[in-house]
Amino acid sequence: MATSKWVMDPTHSEITFKVKHMMISTVTGHFEKFGGEIETEGDDFSGAKTTVTVETASINTNNADRDGHLQSNDFFNAEEYPEMKFVSKSFDGEKLVGDLTIREVTKEVALDVEFNGIAVDPYGQTKSGFEVTGEINRKEFNLSWSAVTEAGSIVVSDKVKVIANVQFVKQ
Repeated sequence: MATSKWVMDPTHSEITFKVKHMMISTVTGHFEKFGGEIETEGDDFSGAKTTVTVETASINTNNADRDGHLQSNDFFNAEEYPEMKFVSKSFDGEKLVGDLTIREVTKEVALDVEFNGIAVDPYGQTKSGFEVTGEINRKEFNLSWSAVTEAGSIVVSDKVKVIANVQFVKQ
């Protein structure tokens, strides 16, 4: 069976996250620079091998001060660790399991995947679309900055929801 390669289309993809702030509201952010590819046997994505790389300095929460703090050593330390990377181990069509590396800490994560289908665009390119969701504990990746308010509320939750709506182009 022939191997197919699919490359992420960053123009039609987004990698976002949500985290509780002071446990009363949610801050949403995204990354502006990322890429990835999938290798499949034929057009069936089960068992596909997926790699995604994200530039940590490209974080954007629509607040320059907060983005600067997230790029600092308190969180991503984007200067020393410019990328985070996900490399899949297995994919059964609904669950994507792989190693996520942030700040040179690698942990296995399981993500839910909704396959949105395959379509040919007006330019003759074959594209596939996915929505990938999951949750990580940021402290497991040495994103450990924390503070507590006078009232005892945690400023930033340990749990971070990850949402990726991604489109790939068949090569």
